[in-house]
Amino acid sequence: MQSDIDPRSLIGRRAFDRNGTRIGTVDEVYLDDATGAPEWAVVRTGLFGRDTFVPLAPSRVAEGGLYVPYEHALIKEAPDFGVGRHLSPGQELALYHHYGLPLPAPPANGAPSSPPGEDGADGADASGST
Repeated sequence: MQSDIDPRSLIGRRAFDRNGTRIGTVDEVYLDDATGAPEWAVVRTGLFGRDTFVPLAPSRVAEGGLYVPYEHALIKEAPDFGVGRHLSPGQELALYHHYGLPLPAPPANGAPSSPPGEDGADGADASGST
């Protein structure tokens, strides 16, 4: 995703799958606590408003929307963890596996590595809830 995008500007944008099919609307953006970089978006999908986590790193913002490079079916089948709180390391790991993403690199400063989210990573969202 473009690094110059303000995470708050994503909230309310329409989200689309890799084929350009609308999958929902961005409700929240989760930031990595260590870096402050946007890591996950929560997209409200479907008729009954299910919240689905989608990764931001491979996604792009264009034409006023968020384009997620995955099929609608895969996005729809993402693990459902609820929103409004930090993801646990296990939850984040499940999302990485679900989307086939490589795990984040260990810290460059030589500090001991911890599983994703163990140090609180990826839970603060840009919409103001915790």
